[in-house]
Order: sequence, then structure tokens, then C-alpha cells
Amino acid sequence: MRRISKDGMADDNVASIPDQHGETTAEARAVAVAATIARKAVEQADYAMRNWTDPTQGPIQIGSPEHLRMFSNMLLQTHNPYKPAVIDWPQLAPDALRRVTSLPIWDIAVQTEGRASVRVHAFAGTVRDPLLRSALEMDGDEEARHKVVLSKLVQAYGIPLEPEPAYPVPADPEWGWLATGYSECIDSFAAFGLFAAAKQSGFFPEALVETFEPVIQEEGRHILFFVNWAAWYRRSLPWWRRPFYTLKVWRVWVHLIRERIGIAKGIDTGDSVQDANFPMNASGALTESLTPGALIDLCLVENERRMAGYDARLLRPDFVPRIARLVRRFVK
Repeated sequence: MRRISKDGMADDNVASIPDQHGETTAEARAVAVAATIARKAVEQADYAMRNWTDPTQGPIQIGSPEHLRMFSNMLLQTHNPYKPAVIDWPQLAPDALRRVTSLPIWDIAVQTEGRASVRVHAFAGTVRDPLLRSALEMDGDEEARHKVVLSKLVQAYGIPLEPEPAYPVPADPEWGWLATGYSECIDSFAAFGLFAAAKQSGFFPEALVETFEPVIQEEGRHILFFVNWAAWYRRSLPWWRRPFYTLKVWRVWVHLIRERIGIAKGIDTGDSVQDANFPMNASGALTESLTPGALIDLCLVENERRMAGYDARLLRPDFVPRIARLVRRFVK
């Protein structure tokens, strides 16, 4: 900026004086641009997490190397790089805060994610294929990140937690992986509906729903990855090992069913209750206005919606939805 001297002439030798108003305006514009760029980056990462199609054309054979590459890349390439430490947890009105803090799920949720991370990483350590191992390690890292997100949430809203137990590495890593994967198939199907019910009813404020949404979608990616791994793994086994693997899978299902029956009867069956108790504890508080049939319908709709964006050639989790449709025939 040129300064005008006393004689009315412009003085080019005098240092320019900053235009404070102009600087303020420029700074505000820069802040606005930075915020827009950050918002667009978040939107793009969120879209990429929910929508993925492998570039190769044509059908794939389940159990083939192409199938392995596809479901592994699905998990790796749809990773959302959000940082739990910088999540801006919204301030809640007193009634909303009371509803959130009264939910009997937070200890269980934190412990479930901590245990899942240990189990997934333990199994990843047994896998030789580098691409599959990378996908499993990311799965385990995301489970650990879910635990951090939940820990930050309870810290932000002053929710007290019990001391965390130790998370021992399972003696049989494959058993731990199977138990975690099939348990997540059950829990995620229920969580999809419960989360939608909480959003629709206003039980969770919209700002909190949007903040926590990526965690729910990540669980959908995890079970999609798991069911494709399970199908690929079984078909990749020699014929004589398949019956033993099938027997192990049925033993895992019996174990999970016994957990849930034990909880329904009020029987403490040990550490694993923390995994199984999550959807059961949440459902009573979130679905007071829904009939059992309406809740099942909502779970089915949400399950379809959350899986719709991924390559149609990948298998979908279908066992729990099939059971839900069967149960739906007999409940209102």
C-alpha cells in the first residue's frame, strides 16, 4: 500500500501499512476454504468406505485366488482414516445426555472391541498370504480404533467404566477369529436396526448419530469381509480337512447360542458374556416404541442398505438374516 505524504504526493519510500480489515477478510476466507476442503475430504472418505467395486470384469469363483484378492482389497481400499483423538463430540442437552449415559452398554462395548482386536491380530499372525494378512491386521486395527472411539465417547460425557479385564490371546487363534466373526454377524445385524431406531426416535441426537455412524458402517465391512473369508477358506482346504473345519464352525455356533441362552436366563457364563450382551442390553432401552416384528423388519432393511454399496460379486452375510426372516413369520 502506498502512503500519501503531507504535500499530497504518494510516498513510495514509506513502508506500507497493513489493511487490517483486508487481512481479517483474507484470514476468514482462508479458514472457510480450509473448512470446506476438510469437509469434502471427510465426505469423500465416507463415500469410499460405503461404495466399492473391483475394477476387474466378469464373474469370480468363490474360493479362487481372485476371490481372495477381491474381498481383501475391499477391506483395505474402503478404510476410513478418521482419527478418534480429533473427533469433536457434540455437546448434548441435559435430557439427551441422561439418555446416553443411562444405556447399560458402554462397559460391554469397550470390552467387546478390545477382545475382538486381540483375537483378530492373533489370527492374522498365523496367516502366510501377505495380502490377506494385511487385511486382517487392518481389521484388528479398526477394532482397536473402535475401542478408542468408545473410550473417548465415555470420557467426553462423563460415563464411568469398570476397570478393563485382561484380553488373553486365544490358545486356538482360528477359534478366536471364528468366534469373533460369527458373533459380529449376530451383533452387527442387531446393531444396524438398533442404531436406526435410536436415530428415528430421537433417542440419540442427530449430531451424535453422525459422529458415531462410521463405526457402525465399519462393522458392516468387517462382517462382509469375514463371510467371504469363511467361504474362501473352506473351499481352499483339502477335502479331508473340510469336515473338521465344518465341525469347528458348528461348535462355535453352539458356543454362541449357549452364551445368549445363558444371558436370557440370567446365568453368568464368563468373560464371553461381555460380547453377547451388547445388543441385548441396548435393545430394551432403544426400542420401547417398536414391536419385535417391526424391529426385525428394520434390521433387515438396514442390513440390505449397508451392504448395497459393495461389489455384488461378493457374498453377503445371510445366515442371521435368514433366521430373522424365519422368526418374523411368528412374531408381530
